[in-house]
Amino acid sequence: MAKIEREKIRLGVSACLLGARVRYDGGHKRAGALLRALGADVEWVPVCPEVELGLGVPRPPILLVGSPSSLRLVEPESGRDLTGPMRRLARARVRQLARLGLDGFVLKSRSPSCRLRGVPVGARDGRRRRGRGLFAAELVRGARGLVIEEESRLADRRVRARFVARVWAAAQRRANAASAAASPERTQSAMPTPR
Repeated sequence: MAKIEREKIRLGVSACLLGARVRYDGGHKRAGALLRALGADVEWVPVCPEVELGLGVPRPPILLVGSPSSLRLVEPESGRDLTGPMRRLARARVRQLARLGLDGFVLKSRSPSCRLRGVPVGARDGRRRRGRGLFAAELVRGARGLVIEEESRLADRRVRARFVARVWAAAQRRANAASAAASPERTQSAMPTPR
């Protein structure tokens, strides 16, 4: 009897967490403990919105300014406003990722593009506020139901266990849907019987 191969979890991930040198300073933030904890059961789909936007490596730092309801992504060194281009890229990339059937996503914390919650936002009045990275915001908005977490929270064993359980369930649903779609018996039973 042939062994049935277990479906892999398919996770989107901020590319720097895999060790890709895509950060503004030319470095990476490889999340070795996370990668070891999830093991070989994961098919990783790396994303770096800033590099995909065409910003170089290394590059000047970028940050969020304004208010949480009206965020702007800017490069303070040059004054360049990257808000529109990043939002357009994020919308297109989230649509592409949706077609891949991801089961979840691991975002880089403390990133003005990828942080899920609590990104420092500079304001004209000098007060600091908190917001969500522009790519992360689009991912939450455009990929409803996707299991999303930051790598820093996944260092907590209980948070990681809940995340893994949820993405395994999503992977199983994806596998069942693919199996049902490919099953000739199901296709035939769905066809009307001739009268």
